[in-house]
Amino acid sequence: MEWSACSDEYEKLVIRMTTPRVVIDNAVSSKATVVKVDSARKHRILLEAVQVLTDLNLSIKKAYISSDGRWFMDVFHVTDLNGNKLNDESVIKYIEQSLGTIHHGKTTGSNGLTALELTGTDRVGLLSEVFAVLADLQCSVVDAKVWTHNGRIASLMYVKDCNSGSAIEDTQHIDRIEARLRNVLKGDNDIRSAKTTVSMAVTHTERRLHQVMFADRDYERKAIFPPRGDSPVVTVQNWVKRGYSVVNVQCKDRTKLLFDVVCTMTDMEYIVFHATINTAGDRAYLEFYIRHTDGTPISSEPERQRVIQCLKAAVERRTSEGVRLELCTPDKQGLLADVTRTFRENGLNVTRAEISTARDMALNVFYVTDAIGNPADPKLIESVRQKIGVSNLKVKELPPLIYHEEAEREDQTVGVAGTVLLSLGSLVKRNLYHLGLIRSYS
Repeated sequence: MEWSACSDEYEKLVIRMTTPRVVIDNAVSSKATVVKVDSARKHRILLEAVQVLTDLNLSIKKAYISSDGRWFMDVFHVTDLNGNKLNDESVIKYIEQSLGTIHHGKTTGSNGLTALELTGTDRVGLLSEVFAVLADLQCSVVDAKVWTHNGRIASLMYVKDCNSGSAIEDTQHIDRIEARLRNVLKGDNDIRSAKTTVSMAVTHTERRLHQVMFADRDYERKAIFPPRGDSPVVTVQNWVKRGYSVVNVQCKDRTKLLFDVVCTMTDMEYIVFHATINTAGDRAYLEFYIRHTDGTPISSEPERQRVIQCLKAAVERRTSEGVRLELCTPDKQGLLADVTRTFRENGLNVTRAEISTARDMALNVFYVTDAIGNPADPKLIESVRQKIGVSNLKVKELPPLIYHEEAEREDQTVGVAGTVLLSLGSLVKRNLYHLGLIRSYS
């Protein structure tokens, strides 16, 4: 009995030590909600924490990350997409519960849908052909995301059988779906790299899309059209004395930026030990102190260049090129095929798409350009809206980055135990100083 009691107490201690402690504070900052996470360190925990926040479409305006030794400390300054603090108690409670259980992981399995994973060479009208094939094969697209980058396309789609409303399990039907989609994706000159995979597994869609495009080596390919926005600037240097590789990323700020960068570094088997994230106006400044999972820094020039290429690609994949069109209409068989065919017939190219359904309503977002990557003619957009339905298809601007300049001037005494959020790099050095690893941080 005594041994059993000791064992129970030990298990309780282990649970307390490994369960993340989450504090959400709306009083410290006047411009953002501060989310603090303290936990025992493990690989991928940073990605899981960032994923919880970005899945709620929260904007991370500042962050301080440190995980030296065996402990992991994060501070995130977050707002909603309109730049407001989080006041909804149900959202706050959800964040607390989700971050408090990230050590336990999430189980994956069937959600009653069939997952289609597609990769190939992008071309005008390709998405229209894909949706036409699916409609012909009696597949209803319930949820999907489509990314394009450097002339490549990747998509993860969840579909069901139109007749039964259930997942597609018939092996012959699955074989037909794979074969026909592969023919569409390979076109005339992409026989080797076009891929189609069908499964019943449920995964995090955006994490998987990063993995698919990384495996497709999109970062090595040349862009078909020159980028029209600001290209991200990525630098990598080694801090030899401390055994870190220091990665700096400067680019235009947007939602889910931190997730995209951390996701790619994690997939490349790097661990983030320290990081500072800052935003000023519409710009984002990210600095990471990283090592390989075996504890070593980046060791060669080819590896350094590969990290730069991959992180640039991570930022660019979700960059929204083109006009944002939002479709809200009752769902029906062949809807996506009809809509994307109208885009194709009018010379519009889809650069990114997000497909979802809720209560028999289709809620879809498309980013479109003209056939050569230029901004689409407003008259052409209006013509397409007339054909699809003006009340159903609306032109939407990207959510503004509302985080007023006062946020840059506000009291900067927010951080772990009230420490100061300093310029990029200095905060990390100060933390190392307090840990006794360096003599000075000035």
